[in-house]
Amino acid sequence: MAKGLSENRFKRNGKVIDCVWPAETILGEAPYWCPEESVLYWVDIDGKSIFRFDPESGDRDIFPQEYEFGCIAKRAKGGFIGGTNKGIALLANDLTSVEIVSNPEPNLLENRFNDGKCDRRGRFWAGTADVNEIDPTGSLYCVEESLIVDRHFSNIIVSNGLGWSPDNRTMYFTDSGLQIIHAFDYDIVTGTVANRRNFVVVDPLDGIPDGLTVDAEGYVWSAHWGGSRISRYDHNGHLDQVIEMPVPMVTSMAFGGKNLNKLFVTTARLNMEEDQIKAAPLSGGLFVLDVDCEGLQETSFCG
Repeated sequence: MAKGLSENRFKRNGKVIDCVWPAETILGEAPYWCPEESVLYWVDIDGKSIFRFDPESGDRDIFPQEYEFGCIAKRAKGGFIGGTNKGIALLANDLTSVEIVSNPEPNLLENRFNDGKCDRRGRFWAGTADVNEIDPTGSLYCVEESLIVDRHFSNIIVSNGLGWSPDNRTMYFTDSGLQIIHAFDYDIVTGTVANRRNFVVVDPLDGIPDGLTVDAEGYVWSAHWGGSRISRYDHNGHLDQVIEMPVPMVTSMAFGGKNLNKLFVTTARLNMEEDQIKAAPLSGGLFVLDVDCEGLQETSFCG
């Protein structure tokens, strides 16, 4: 920590990083900036909770849940959609009254939904993962406006970070179990993917690729679980920038704020030993930093 900075503020790689909520989440994940409310939503999967943070007022709210939510997004019709350990769920606007509307993997009891996002037509994409992170039993699904759930491909170990290029022609998808961020050709009209290829293969010494977002210039940002870092990659998958974080388990990030130039970063403390937590006591907290670019506005689920 740089001299003169508070215990919740750090300076790394020329950037000031603030822990705005030392939430101590077990598995903080899937930050979602809601442009209508100007607040950030995020989840604690193992803690069975959804969090809401208002950066303007500083208000913090926690909504305990019956299920393990891996991701959520706003619905155009009101409320939220999310992926859980029991399938695709709809929630009321106050994050209560959960309804499971589809469970595409009823026989895979060791699977749960993990990360998910909406494309710019409002389709909700979410993938499943083996909770033991061993077997390739996961799949990537797309939920249409009608709430029909289509499987697009399988043999995934840990389905994770998703994002789309600004021109909607490329979809990025992370399989953390393989250490790979994939790229696909994407048809925004039909919502189909093709031409799967490796975009980035992450060196295990740098951690495991986790959550993902794309900025307005088309650069891909990836959180590194166990790597204490965030990496920014150019259009060809070449490393452009590294931001070192003050905690090891960096899980995901989302652009937010009035100009979408603040990067909100979720973290975790899952399976950390006591001495590791002592060395990084803000593990599981929510962080924010200003960046020299703008993000892309999130789209609500069309259903």
